[in-house]
Order: sequence, then structure tokens, then C-alpha cells
Amino acid sequence: MSGHSKWHNIQAKKGKADAARGKIFTKLGRELLIAVKEGGPDPAGNSKLKNVIAKCKAANMPNDTINNAIKKASTSNENYEEMTYEGYGPNGVAVIVEAATDNKNRTAADVRHVFDKAGGNLGTTGCVSYMFNKKGVIVIEKQSTTMDEDELMMLALEAGAEDFESLEEVYEITTEPTDFSAVREKLEESGLEFLEAEVQMVPTTTVSLDEKAQEKMERLIERLEELDDVSNIYHNWEE
Repeated sequence: MSGHSKWHNIQAKKGKADAARGKIFTKLGRELLIAVKEGGPDPAGNSKLKNVIAKCKAANMPNDTINNAIKKASTSNENYEEMTYEGYGPNGVAVIVEAATDNKNRTAADVRHVFDKAGGNLGTTGCVSYMFNKKGVIVIEKQSTTMDEDELMMLALEAGAEDFESLEEVYEITTEPTDFSAVREKLEESGLEFLEAEVQMVPTTTVSLDEKAQEKMERLIERLEELDDVSNIYHNWEE
């Protein structure tokens, strides 16, 4: 994620997450439900569930809430399908939207409406995904660890990380998707806490926007985040 600076203002990022915590927990609950339905309630034998739990912890979801969601998912009759939408934001910014839905038609219409309203447009499958690579991403706030940079870098690389980057306020560790769980678990064993820990779509190139286009892009992201069905939003805007 070199050059992709969404962690340049850590307090603003945290404040936004705090304000939206209820909605975030609801969306993470759906991800837990899908993972349990696919592979069972035991994270030891369900790597997808294990990864979603790590994502929940990074979002400060309490352990009791996580455990209750897993128990509920084990007996739930709810069924959600994972969908991916691709499109363009202002000035041709590439956007990928991942959703978990129980009504594909409703979700597709909602996502399309948001793109149209923000001056973008929804495209066809594959129209922008070639501009992204799937990577495991682990973000650690520097203030949260007593490890020095070299020690943490060696720990991550020895565990199988692909890249280690020291940004202004955070360390960002990148892995291949297949190595993500092993690297994350090794770091967890060393007592490290994460601001972010999940497999993401990482842009291979980024684009800059003028002030007017930035405002439009921010509105697009905010409106997508407001949709209950939307789980993740990826883009190649250099924030």
C-alpha cells in the first residue's frame, strides 16, 4: 500500500470509526454470520471466521459481542450472500464495493443510486478490479507498542510478511492473502494490537483529486458507508 496514505490522520480515522461504531458492529455481525454458515462456529477449523474475528477485534468489538454473534449465527435462519460491485467515482477514481445482502436486487439498486447521485457510475464486473491486488493488511499504531521499528519489522518478515512500511503514526504490514492468518497470529502472540487486520483490495496505482472532486469522492464514500448492506469500500484515490 505504498503511497496510499489513508492513515495520515489517525485521530480523525479513529473518531469517524467511533461515531459509526453501532453500524460497523452490525456489518461485522453479518460477516461473522456468513463465515459461520460457510465453515462452522469453531475458528480453529474455520480460517475465514478466524480472520473476521481479527477484523472485529481491530474494530474494538468486545469479545462477548463477538462470541454472542457466533452463537447466534450457529442457529440463525438468516442467509446473506456476498456481492461485489465495481465502478467509477469522480474523475474516474476506481471503486470496489463489497456487500453482504439478503436481497441482491435491492442492494444493486441502492449502490447504483449512490454512484449516480455522486456523479460516478456503476460498471461491469472486472472494469476496475484489474487495478487492485488482493493483499493481507495489518496496521499497528506506533504508540500502542514498545517494540522498536527494526524488531517489529524482523518479526513480521520472519512470520512471512511481504512488506513492512513505517508511516507517520502507524506501521503497515502487507502479506499475500494465503500468508495473512499466519503473520497475524504470530504478531498477536507477541501481544500486538491492530488498528486494522484484514484481506483487502489494494490499488496498484493511485490518483490525486482537486478540492471539488475530493468533496464528491468523500460524499460517495459516506453514502456507500451509510448503506446497511455495504461491508467494504476500496478505491484508488490518494487521500
